[in-house]
Amino acid sequence: MHPNHTSDPTHGIDPRHQGLPLDRLLREIVRELVLETIAPAFVIALLINLFLAQGTSVYGQSMEPNLHTSQRLIVEKVSYKVHIPRRGDIVVIAMDEFEIPLIKRVIGLPGETIEIRENQVYINGHVLQEAYLPDIAQRNWGPTLVAAGHVFVMGDNRRASNDSRSFGPVPVDRITGKAWLSYWPPKEIRFVE
Repeated sequence: MHPNHTSDPTHGIDPRHQGLPLDRLLREIVRELVLETIAPAFVIALLINLFLAQGTSVYGQSMEPNLHTSQRLIVEKVSYKVHIPRRGDIVVIAMDEFEIPLIKRVIGLPGETIEIRENQVYINGHVLQEAYLPDIAQRNWGPTLVAAGHVFVMGDNRRASNDSRSFGPVPVDRITGKAWLSYWPPKEIRFVE
């Protein structure tokens, strides 16, 4: 017999469980599993979802060609607790008028005047360079002043986007977070820009 071998049938059993009837032993193991593993994991996941990050899906064509319907994103929620959204950020917006969150790009910041003319977006009279857009036709619109505490958002697919051109600038407190990472489908895994 190997010197480390033991014939003790309780070898490897938590000493707290030794001598318990089988039904009580199973209840104790389940209780400990729930209280020491599952419940803490659930609380941690809930806290991450509430305060740090969450998953969301893209619905519709308003962000094409950069984001596509059914694409899944991780949205980080920390940045906008430190600073307001920045121009070019892709944000998730929760608005009472819409059943699902909207995903749009921040174009105008508080205090700026936004106008679309000659197929260009103008901010305070200067052309906005939008390298993320393909050549598209944009209808003339505006000008409008973005109020304090608001941002002006637009979809990248300007011909098929319900955005600030129709519902106005968005209160910053309606923005739930910044689109950070695309994780589905696998061929689209990348940081969102």
